[in-house]
Amino acid sequence: MRIFIDMDGVITDFDKAAKNYPKRPDLHVNFRDLDLIPGAQEAVLELSQDFDVFIATTPPWSRPDVWAHKREWVEEYLPWMTRRLIYTHRKDLLIGDILIDDTRFRGQPDFQGEWFWFNKKWRNKNWEGCLKWIYELNKTK
Repeated sequence: MRIFIDMDGVITDFDKAAKNYPKRPDLHVNFRDLDLIPGAQEAVLELSQDFDVFIATTPPWSRPDVWAHKREWVEEYLPWMTRRLIYTHRKDLLIGDILIDDTRFRGQPDFQGEWFWFNKKWRNKNWEGCLKWIYELNKTK
């Protein structure tokens, strides 16, 4: 199975950093210094050992420096994923089985595989639930 995982809000805690910038936080947040969401590093490692996993992220187009910051962040925290980083504003164009994402504004509902909406309301248990869902789905395929 091929799995795409969004970065901001699923692997990194964008919301924590965004609290300091009430208007357009994507234009101000230092993406290089974002914290890991609890359980994300371990989950990505586990999934990458069992499946074909990629990070699909949407950097702000008006800040080209963020493209490098995201790559540097992945190199530091998920080094085995450095060459599995895809920048896109159109998640519906990705070809795969599963998309894990926290928003629905970049084509996620039209993704041709299964979309796991990484809901902010229950994020602390989200990686546990997400992994369980993926492995159950894999049993049925």
